[in-house]
Amino acid sequence: MNAIVSKTDRAKLQAKREPYWARLMAGGYVGFRKLDSGDGTWIGRWRDEDGKQHYRALGHFEEYDHAAKAARVWITQNQQGANPRATTVEAACKNYEEALLMDQRRNTAKDVEGRFRRLVYARTFGKIPLDRLKTTDVRRWLAAQIKQAEDDDDEDLRRAKDSANRNLASLKAALNRALSDRLVASDSGWKTVKAFEKVGARRKNAFLSMEARLALLSKCDDDLRLLVKAMLLTGARPGELATLNASDFDRKFDAVTFRGKTGERTVAVSTAAAAFLSELAKDRIGNAPMLASSTGVRWTKDSWKKPFKEAALAADLPSDVVLYSLRHTAISEMIMGGMDSFVVAKITGTSVQMIESNYGHLRHDKVRDKLDSVRMF
Repeated sequence: MNAIVSKTDRAKLQAKREPYWARLMAGGYVGFRKLDSGDGTWIGRWRDEDGKQHYRALGHFEEYDHAAKAARVWITQNQQGANPRATTVEAACKNYEEALLMDQRRNTAKDVEGRFRRLVYARTFGKIPLDRLKTTDVRRWLAAQIKQAEDDDDEDLRRAKDSANRNLASLKAALNRALSDRLVASDSGWKTVKAFEKVGARRKNAFLSMEARLALLSKCDDDLRLLVKAMLLTGARPGELATLNASDFDRKFDAVTFRGKTGERTVAVSTAAAAFLSELAKDRIGNAPMLASSTGVRWTKDSWKKPFKEAALAADLPSDVVLYSLRHTAISEMIMGGMDSFVVAKITGTSVQMIESNYGHLRHDKVRDKLDSVRMF
C-alpha cells in the first residue's frame, strides 16, 4: 500500500521538497509534499502525449481520496484538451479583452476593462483558478455589488441590480471565451448563476404630474407629507433626507448639506425649499433630525415604505409608484424648467452622464419647441 494513502502513514513520512507520489492512471499521479511543520500539500502530475510533465498544486486535503479526486479531475480536463496550466478568473478576463481588441471591438473592450478593473483585477475573486471556480463564488461576487444598496430606497437598489447584471454578463462572456479557448474544461462554475430579474427597465410611472402630486400629498399623514414635500423641493434621495440634521441647513445662505451614497455635498435650494426647511428647523438644533416619523425617530426605508404605498394607492396612483419617484419627478421638472445638466447633477448628487442618459430627452423637447418657433422660410 502506498505510504501517502493512509493519514497515519503520511504522519511518519520525512519532510522533504520532493513529493511522495501515488499512481492514479497511465501518466497521471497524485503527490504529497511533507512540510517541516508536519502538515502537507497535494500536487497533481500528468504526462502529455509528447512526454512533457505538467504539475498542478491541488492545495490542502485531510483525506487521500479527496486529493486523488481533485487530481483525476485536473488530469481528465487536460486529456480533454484543457490548458494544464492554471488559468485564473483575472487571466480569463484579460484574455477576453485582448480578443475584443483583435476583433476591432474597441468600445466594448474599454467598457469591460473598466468593469473588470473595478471588480476582478487585483481582487481575491480574480485569483481563483477557473477549474476551481464555484457557483457560490460567482454568486457572492454578484451579491457583493448590491450589498451597499440594500439599505437604500427601492430605485437605488433596482439600479444597483441592473448594473450588477451587466457586470455578470461581461464576466460570463469572458469565462465562456476561456471555455471555447480550452483554458478550462467546464462552465459548471458559472453557467447556472442567474441575473437579477425584472430590474432592467425604468419605472413607467416614475414621473408624477402636478395633479398626482397634490392627490398624493392629500392622502399622506402629517409626518409622511413633510418627507414627500422635502423630496419634491430638493430632489434629494430618501436616505439623504432621512439623515439630514437641523444643523445641515444654513439659513444665512439658504444652502443644505446632504450626506449619502455619493458623499457629502452642500447645495443651494429654492426660496420655497428654504422657507420649508426654515420652518422645519425652527424648533430643532444641532444633530436633531430635520425630518422624523410620528414616533420622533428618523425615517428608514422600512418605516416609510408601507405608509407611502398606502397613501399612493389611496390617491389612485399606479402601483409601481415609490418614494424614489418623487426624486425622478423633481429632476425632470428641473430639466424641463431649463436648468443646466451640470447644475442639476450637482444639486441632486449624481453625474452629468446619468442626467443626460435618463433625462436628456426632456431637454430635446425644449430645444425642439424653440426650433419650432423659428421660421426658416
